Amino acid sequence: MTVLRANGITLHTQRLDPVDPSRDGPARPTAVLIHGMASDTMASWYFTLAEPLARAGFPTLLYDLRGHGRSERPATGYALDDFVDDLEALLAGSGVTGPILLFGNSFGGTIAFGYAARRPERVAGVVAVESSPPTPEWMRRVAERLHRVAARLPQEGALAGIGARRGPTAARRAADTGRFLADTSITEELPASRLPSTEALAALRCPVLCLYGARSPMVDLAEAVRDLLPQTRVAVLPDQRHSVLVDAPEAVRRHVFAWLTEQCGLGTTTTAAPTTGQPDDRPPHPTTVP
Repeated sequence: MTVLRANGITLHTQRLDPVDPSRDGPARPTAVLIHGMASDTMASWYFTLAEPLARAGFPTLLYDLRGHGRSERPATGYALDDFVDDLEALLAGSGVTGPILLFGNSFGGTIAFGYAARRPERVAGVVAVESSPPTPEWMRRVAERLHRVAARLPQEGALAGIGARRGPTAARRAADTGRFLADTSITEELPASRLPSTEALAALRCPVLCLYGARSPMVDLAEAVRDLLPQTRVAVLPDQRHSVLVDAPEAVRRHVFAWLTEQCGLGTTTTAAPTTGQPDDRPPHPTTVP
């Protein structure tokens, strides 16, 4: 386990170096993979896209968000700016100084857009899976879901029901999510976050890829994202839900590598199978909060 002190807390991180760093062509941007909120961890990226990116020549950095996985869980500090501050400090502490490609699953995409609005000169592109920039409507949905989950998990039989439907690992993660929501100020702080201005978000010029599941309630945000960021390519995956990253990783990889080639000018192939080692355990299914 690799830990790094960043922004006053300890973050669990994982770095995958390019398999062939001597390959011809210009150096690749560093791919930074950011997971979603509550029951998610870096595992959702580790088992789906991290190794294929490294095999394609991208230095790849993953981490558990504050309060998640093996990272420290402070009682407070859960506004959007705190998560963006963590990312900025993590990059500095990891020695990442060049351009970056940001990948965000669910709320991780919102952190990616928040960072891009703050440091647009550093971001070569954004891939957001089942996500949105930090607009008031998106944050309203996040707040609604946080409060719904916080109210449901303590109810009698809730964890047993999750275990019966999804297995013991899901029940353990749900229990940890319940503790996270009860022991921290996230349900109050995150909805009250200061958001980047619409002007700052609209000024982003980097390529953007947004992936949605056709059966997810998040897909109706695609039009608003394209209105805000016209350069966005949107791909809707048939029959998929909010957990599309975990449920359809091969389809996600195809879209990502095609976009890297066509929109970012980074010629790539995706021949690698996902990682079989285990930094923690298998990715949660599904993520709890958008």
